Amino acid sequence: MSNPRVHPATIRPEDAPTLPALFRARVAATPDAPAYRQFDPEREEWTSSSWGEMGRTVDRWQAALATEGLRPGDRVAIMVGNSREWIAADLSAMEMGLVTVPLYTDDRPENVGYIIGQTQARALLIGDTVHGRRLLEHLEKMPSLKRVVRLSDNAGTSGDPRVLPLEDWLQGGDPSAIRYPELDPDALATIVYTSGTTGRPKGVMLSHRNILENAWASSLTGPLGPSDRFLSFLPLSHMMERTAGCYMPMMVGAEVAFARSIQLLGEDLQTIRPTVLISVPRIYERVRGRIRAGLRQKSALGRWLFEKTAAVGWRRFEHQQGRGGWSPAFLLWPLLERVVARKVLDRLGGQVRFAVCGGAPLPPPVAQLFIGLGLPVLQGYGMTEAGPVVTVNTPDDNLPASIGKPLKDVDVRIGENHELQTRSNCVMLGYWKNEEATRETIDADGWLRTGDQARIDDSGHVYITGRIKDILVLTNGEKVPPADMEMAIGLDGLFDQIMVVGDGQPFLTALMVPEPDAWQTFASDQGIDPATAGEPPRKVERAILDRIHHQLEDFPGYARIRHVYVIHEPWSVENGMMTPTIKLKRPVIREHYREAIETMYNGRDR
Repeated sequence: MSNPRVHPATIRPEDAPTLPALFRARVAATPDAPAYRQFDPEREEWTSSSWGEMGRTVDRWQAALATEGLRPGDRVAIMVGNSREWIAADLSAMEMGLVTVPLYTDDRPENVGYIIGQTQARALLIGDTVHGRRLLEHLEKMPSLKRVVRLSDNAGTSGDPRVLPLEDWLQGGDPSAIRYPELDPDALATIVYTSGTTGRPKGVMLSHRNILENAWASSLTGPLGPSDRFLSFLPLSHMMERTAGCYMPMMVGAEVAFARSIQLLGEDLQTIRPTVLISVPRIYERVRGRIRAGLRQKSALGRWLFEKTAAVGWRRFEHQQGRGGWSPAFLLWPLLERVVARKVLDRLGGQVRFAVCGGAPLPPPVAQLFIGLGLPVLQGYGMTEAGPVVTVNTPDDNLPASIGKPLKDVDVRIGENHELQTRSNCVMLGYWKNEEATRETIDADGWLRTGDQARIDDSGHVYITGRIKDILVLTNGEKVPPADMEMAIGLDGLFDQIMVVGDGQPFLTALMVPEPDAWQTFASDQGIDPATAGEPPRKVERAILDRIHHQLEDFPGYARIRHVYVIHEPWSVENGMMTPTIKLKRPVIREHYREAIETMYNGRDR
């Protein structure tokens, strides 16, 4: 019996058992259909490529790769932004038996150098970024590289003979030298380095089968087909975007447009008008923040109408999901949707059928707002080592407080210390050159330890309750998961970033980076200089703590912050405080602000 969620144009893993086979099957099936859209800054317009054109582009890249003396199994690193060039590099290399190593374009040169050194990458495609140009200055420290291809003539200058501009490299290709080895679906396809919050990043080895099975199972969560459009703005070096935003659209024949930047995302949403969004909570939180800021400028009637729309929409959603009764207020929905909700969703292009959210927990009020406005937000969960998607909500079974149910043919269980564990064909082959870490992460029966604490309800929905390594243990023995507290506090627009501290201490404190505009207003109200940093005056600290405690009013008694420390330099990938996937590097932040933390515990007698 056919699955109604599977479009007839979908290419199944059994028909294309490797990633290059999937690409070639798509090219053969729909050569004239749109594949990728990209903004050309020189022509100042969006340009489109068909699948057939992409097939010819990959052929040309392979002719150039064939002249480099690379052998199957050699590693090729990719350090460019989301683009047709990223896709061409990935697919051309894999079809020739090479192993691709994606790199974050904003990662620090020392991290990139470590990855290139550990993988002994033989070739590198590099883009025109600050970190890319800086990396070119240190090529002498990367002797394994035999060829470095600059995506742009502006990508930096180097006297190193290994460096060539892309067009020069492509023109030197030799089609007769191309060799296609027979690819094993279980062979290593890519090494993806996790942006670990502690220590050196680890290289996750994923096979063709790992990724294809995951893309296939992910495609079953909602009806997808050739008429869908994806807007790709999360880094393709992140497996969620690569699997769900690249290979899954390829599988169903959908078009992918590459966003110009996060800063221009609002404009790109209007231009591309995607039907499916794949994002992280931070994007939805920012949109919610802008909506809330705009509401403050509206009349009392306008604010009431907006809140009424979101509330009716949410109750209507709960009714449709079988969790609430019918209400006469639902009769107002067509009017509320047209007058209020549609105007908000038009900012996302106006055609989004559903939005998938992963990478970090989505605050329930954020999910409730967008769902209440008529945008089905589907929260999921995954990790690179699992291919990456493990669980996800679906349009007809959406419990936003959960991370959904396991994908098809993915098993989950709760292990020791309430740890979520998973087993499937999507689980990685292991860590590159790190057998000890592999044994610690995957047991003899193939169960992958996620490191996240969870619970599973009677209906099979999974809920993340904490991160084992992040748990703060107070001196009274109380165990505190900080992430939920930080997420709740962050819903107050005053706080741009916050980290709860308290491991081995008698009480909790917090480091906070305020949102600049909100802080300006707050500081004015408190009569202090907006440049005030460090430990704020007692009166000001009490005002900050009042807002924090308001956000934490539904938390247990132990979730009480005693002190705050104000920091005006945002934590970022560039300053080493965050991972490329926008997770706090807690040990790094704690060490960097060690004296500030000591001051909060020792500086005042409270």
